Amino acid sequence: QVQMVESGGALVQPGGSLRLSCAASGGIFSINIMGWYRKADEKQRELVASISSFGSTDYADSVKGRFTISRDNTKKMVYLEMNNLKPEDTAVYYCNGAYYSDNMDRPDFGNWGQGTRVTVSS
Repeated sequence: QVQMVESGGALVQPGGSLRLSCAASGGIFSINIMGWYRKADEKQRELVASISSFGSTDYADSVKGRFTISRDNTKKMVYLEMNNLKPEDTAVYYCNGAYYSDNMDRPDFGNWGQGTRVTVSS
């Protein structure tokens, strides 16, 4: 089973920036759509950004223009560049993926990792 490992979370002030990284332990990484998800306290996990095997990207409206997702297929890594962070971005961030876009709401590429916590607060 593929394991996802996220890193890069931190406490940051509003308006600040962070770069999250996610490593996949195996699997045929390059053919899967990969995504970053987040779960805030008392809310359901949501998909905030995704990137196809060819590099096309999609974003939730709440992060559009502020977050940028990228991938490195040779290293089996996914990244999330987050700028102009807001308190409502506070959450635990996870990565995962799926072969079909319809499955991105229940991704099956790998096991969920521990996530990485992002706290936006002054």
